[in-house]
Amino acid sequence: MTVMAQASVSRWQHYYTPATVAEALEILERYDGEARVVGGGTDLLVETRRGMHKPVTAMVDVTHIEGLDEISLEGDYIVIGCGVTHSQIVRDERIIEKGSCLAESCGVIGGPQVRNVGTLAGNVAHALPAGDGTIGLLALGGEIEVASADGVRWMPLQESFKGPGKSFIDRYRQVLTRLRFRPTGPGEGSAHHRVMRPQGLCLPIISMGARIALDADDMISDARISMGPVGPVPHLAEPAMEVLLGEPATASRYAKAAEVALQHVELRASKYRATREYREQMVRTFLPAILERAANRARRGLA
Repeated sequence: MTVMAQASVSRWQHYYTPATVAEALEILERYDGEARVVGGGTDLLVETRRGMHKPVTAMVDVTHIEGLDEISLEGDYIVIGCGVTHSQIVRDERIIEKGSCLAESCGVIGGPQVRNVGTLAGNVAHALPAGDGTIGLLALGGEIEVASADGVRWMPLQESFKGPGKSFIDRYRQVLTRLRFRPTGPGEGSAHHRVMRPQGLCLPIISMGARIALDADDMISDARISMGPVGPVPHLAEPAMEVLLGEPATASRYAKAAEVALQHVELRASKYRATREYREQMVRTFLPAILERAANRARRGLA
């Protein structure tokens, strides 16, 4: 069912809650760039009121589409609908066990009220360099499903980022419908950590996630490391990942990975959050700890 409402303070005139993806796409097509998709709206509505987005005539809320407010197992993947909130992810036993870094990253977003409304899909579509849920999903090798008038396709999460707050997803004509990742199996583990100011600023000083696979000899057979904000988009630390492959899962190797990661990122100073030097120290301190935590979880899977 479609609902329409007035919201003059935030400039749009109509608010729709389509029941199907096809209906959402039809509304977007009808408004021809004058309507945009909204999920939980925890970032979008604030930024719209500040004039950070162009005014639109209508908002299309996709969180009520049947089936897209659920977490499911489909083949080799855990699939998360675009209407799934951070709180749902944090409570889901499958994600806690098989996608630990995503549960941990969604668990530090905002406060309980924000997590009860905000969605992982919205976090991803917003494309901020340090979106915690995005960093967690990126470490897991996540993928996203995008629906448009031309059809539906899956794409790697890392290919969806265009710049700070800019996504290749056209939120005026496309819908990010689902997200997915391969759950960790025997000998695999993941972890996430966020550093933030105690005053509770919503954006992190640094956010990092890792996924590690170990063989029976405690050698690293696969690794993924995600970081933000360390550049214009959520960052996959590929050089640091390569340093780990085929090496023993030891503290010295994790420290080496942290140093290599720092050589390939763009840390900046922020007047209100942290200096570049402080961020460097946080990477040196916490990235090895995250890798060790992920490795310990992988070892439990081998036991």
